[in-house]
Amino acid sequence: MQQSIARNVVAGLSVAGLVLPEGIAYAGIAGLPPGRALAAGIAGGLAYLVVGRSRYAIVSPTSSSAAILAAALIGLNANAADRGMMATALTLIAGVIFLGLAAFRVGGLSDFISRPVLRGFTFGLAITIIIKQLPNIAGVRVDGGSILSVLDGLGAQFGRWHWPSILIGVGALCALLLLRRAPRIPAALLVILAGIALGQAMDLSAWGVAEAGPVALAFSDLRLPDDFSTWARLTQLAAPIALILFAESWGTIRGLALAHGDSVNPNRELAGLGLANSLSALAHGMPVGAGFSAGNANASAGATGRMAALTASLALLALALFATPLIAHIPEPVLAAVVIGALTHALSPAPLLWLFHLQRDQWVAVTATLGVLALGVLNGMLAAIALSIVELLYRLSHPSFSELGRVGDGHDFVDRQRHPDTSALPGIIIVRPNAPLIFANAESVLRAMADRARQRKPGTLILSLEESDDLDSTAVEALGEFATALRTINCRLILARAHDRVRGILRASGQDELASTGTYSVADAADLALKEN
Repeated sequence: MQQSIARNVVAGLSVAGLVLPEGIAYAGIAGLPPGRALAAGIAGGLAYLVVGRSRYAIVSPTSSSAAILAAALIGLNANAADRGMMATALTLIAGVIFLGLAAFRVGGLSDFISRPVLRGFTFGLAITIIIKQLPNIAGVRVDGGSILSVLDGLGAQFGRWHWPSILIGVGALCALLLLRRAPRIPAALLVILAGIALGQAMDLSAWGVAEAGPVALAFSDLRLPDDFSTWARLTQLAAPIALILFAESWGTIRGLALAHGDSVNPNRELAGLGLANSLSALAHGMPVGAGFSAGNANASAGATGRMAALTASLALLALALFATPLIAHIPEPVLAAVVIGALTHALSPAPLLWLFHLQRDQWVAVTATLGVLALGVLNGMLAAIALSIVELLYRLSHPSFSELGRVGDGHDFVDRQRHPDTSALPGIIIVRPNAPLIFANAESVLRAMADRARQRKPGTLILSLEESDDLDSTAVEALGEFATALRTINCRLILARAHDRVRGILRASGQDELASTGTYSVADAADLALKEN
């Protein structure tokens, strides 16, 4: 027991060493004071522990939420005085959205962001954030929201690059990558401490190396917008923040749960994220989620329970209360190196290449990546989600169908094109749509089947509905018209593998005769057809 507690405490301290510099850097990405990241990590992390159940999730500011928040704030054109107020309102709305979704038990909403979209989004987001950290490494200021403008500004200022900053940033990044080989060592914390020590020993500020600056928790009165139009606009911008936060968080939570044999409930996690973001807003924080890097670092550091996350949040609180003077002296190139180091895992093209190997969804992932790079984080994500839904609808509306043949003299029937050794039954065609029959495809696929029947003129056509556990009204009507079309060529229609709900909706529509032909297997339908023929 004591050994388990010790392991969780050590893991929590290691994670705090990663979350602190990452959070400060993410606040910078969003254009917010670093203290907001500390407040978010403390309030959000502790709030999640009240409701959430993941043993390894670390709820804190994440790279994607910071990037989307930055895009939203840019879209609002808020001045410096109102920027913090808008960030608070967006975080609060995201929390309310999470709580509302949890109340209506719609955790499955995250499935609308497919894994290829998330992989492409993550890849593009990693490239975007890394490029936007390069000016901090080079020690120059570049204005512009897109990565092209950042790269253009960086190239235009080549003559003003600050080489001491570059040396420190590159050195810090190399140290992080080397220390990562020992996962239980708090690499980010050690690099941060080394940066602070180097800054104090050599007075880096005198050399022109920028520092993080004052870091303090904000205890001022809570300010929120006071007009409906602003809240309406903020709600539109907060919805994508909540969507991508849950997709990222649920992917992390579910992945860690599967890897360690745990069970998690998406609706419960929605509630945990809702409470975390709501309290983060009240504490003058920023949007929070279960980030991939922090969660995996927690598991790798030896955590066995939620005490590690509790330790990490309390350690952040102690640092915020007692170590802010030291935090203020973190060199900016070191912070940039920590962010880049945390995102290097997302730069691997392996997940995208795997999709090309499968020949499935590869262009959805590529489009998600290009969308983020070309359109920005927010618009790129929305474009990728829209593309994945369009592709789904396209596939459903253009299904193929297979003609089935008998395997030997047995009861198995398989696709004749893929298994040419199967045999057809005399006077019978057996066909199977390779997608559920729905309004988008029923007429087209049944029309193609009717055309084949007109060419072959069988006595019986057996339609296997194993892919369709239910039918909508369009599919029901199209099925009746299909049966009528077959009767004009003296071909009888028999349904095989008809689910009970399919039979029920056919009877409700007045197609009792067709429903009564339904069998529970293709073999039964074939035997029935052979007897009648």
